[in-house]
Amino acid sequence: MKALKGTGVALVTPFKSNGEVDFQGLENLIEHGIRGGLDFMVVLGTTGETPTLSEDEQHEIFKFVPSVVKGRIPLVAGHGGNDTKKLVESLDKKPFEGYNALLSASPYYNKPSQEGIYSHYAALAKASHLPIILYNVPGRTGSNVTAQTCLKLAHEFENVVAMKEASGNLNQMMEIVAHKPNDFVLLSGDDAISLPIYSIGGEGVISVIAQALPKQFCSIWNHFKSGNLADAQKAHYEVLEITNAIYDEGNPTGIKALLEHLQICGSDLRLPAMKASPALSQKILQLLKNLPS
Repeated sequence: MKALKGTGVALVTPFKSNGEVDFQGLENLIEHGIRGGLDFMVVLGTTGETPTLSEDEQHEIFKFVPSVVKGRIPLVAGHGGNDTKKLVESLDKKPFEGYNALLSASPYYNKPSQEGIYSHYAALAKASHLPIILYNVPGRTGSNVTAQTCLKLAHEFENVVAMKEASGNLNQMMEIVAHKPNDFVLLSGDDAISLPIYSIGGEGVISVIAQALPKQFCSIWNHFKSGNLADAQKAHYEVLEITNAIYDEGNPTGIKALLEHLQICGSDLRLPAMKASPALSQKILQLLKNLPS
């Protein structure tokens, strides 16, 4: 598989006001991202509110997205969990046709040891026919995937192809870059520090803000890889304030408010997530208006 690099997004799952999945809104979101130059998309990652979706809804979404994309960009399927046996067994039950890789977050809540994290991913790697992108997000899972664990997996399993890193620990990320296999890719999992991660050897991002502002956010990576650091910095700072603002009340609350202001889809969420407060919604709208045209 050609490595997934550049600007990817973790798609939200749009909902109607009655709580049903809004497939028209999802199609709008996909087309907006492709027009904006996105390099790939992640379907039903944690930003997609996957824990609140029924199995039938997940299957519908997994089938719907490739039918809209029609091969225009690569697709990654979210496939994580904190029950290793169940995760492995469900590989054959999910409709992954049309997907190029899996994104799998480290087990949450269990707080496994590093050996437990390694064994979890090793079991998934041995069973999966698709390449695997590891996902380290300690702020959500309660445990860190160390550089040593990541590197051990990367060197032992050819189908462990990348790491989405959202620990904020640049020293840890530099250790990965310094010792990884040549074709293993470090991806930023934190929009606000994507440019610094590119500078230490990261080769892309799985972003939240880029699904709303694809042209602006894609330009950061595109300028950087072309050697235009000043332009990359300019693009980074132009979107930094709104990028930070969408997380003020949690994810995906802010990004859905922004998408509603852009008239791409609504801002409804499923409990326990809540819609943005009027104050945050207004703040995001003003920041959107202030963006360079």
